[in-house]
Amino acid sequence: MEIDVFTLFPPAFAWFEGQRHVANAIASGLRLGYVNYRDHTPLSSGQVDDTPFGGGAGMVLRVDVVEAALQARYGRDPVKLRTERRVIALTPGGRVLDDALVDELAGEPALTLLSGRYEGFDERVLEHLATDRVSIGRYVLAGGELAAMVLCDAVLRKLPGALGHEESAVEESFSRALDGAPEYPHYTRPAEYRGWTVPGVLLSGHHARIRDWRLEQSRRRAAGEPG
Repeated sequence: MEIDVFTLFPPAFAWFEGQRHVANAIASGLRLGYVNYRDHTPLSSGQVDDTPFGGGAGMVLRVDVVEAALQARYGRDPVKLRTERRVIALTPGGRVLDDALVDELAGEPALTLLSGRYEGFDERVLEHLATDRVSIGRYVLAGGELAAMVLCDAVLRKLPGALGHEESAVEESFSRALDGAPEYPHYTRPAEYRGWTVPGVLLSGHHARIRDWRLEQSRRRAAGEPG
């Protein structure tokens, strides 16, 4: 898989690349690249934004700047690029990222992530240069870098070789294996602590009963019931 992140702050991703599952994915063939909008802006003095038409607070990331960065990276008209790869604008009003969308994106050979800043993108970026608009939640961040990391983290965990055990990504919260429900409770040693005990079924060694208990707990959590 190939992922390109367009951002004003490529160094922000140094910590992210140091995480074990990300490093594992890179070692297994993932190509994770970064493009700084400022490096390709057609404007003087590294300008990338401008005041919004109609007035209002804040600055808006310009469409010509985003197009120039895409053109420089891929060497083709960014409008046509949309037929070749998913170009995802990270924006609060986009489709909310969930496990189904993560599965969908993990199956793509290439992704381009557009991180916004300031008041966001000129709307023409979303209309003509992006294939998708994705949000990590109904709130606003100072920029799209954290959102890009969240999306990458969720996608990379699905890739072969990223996790130490492939089954670790199967039964997770909201996965198809759990019918979209939250994951069941987990316990580890000690079996008793301050009078708080581990459910006996988990100590029974009876795998079928453990499986049934876990699925029931997952269903209860989905319904908002106590465990």
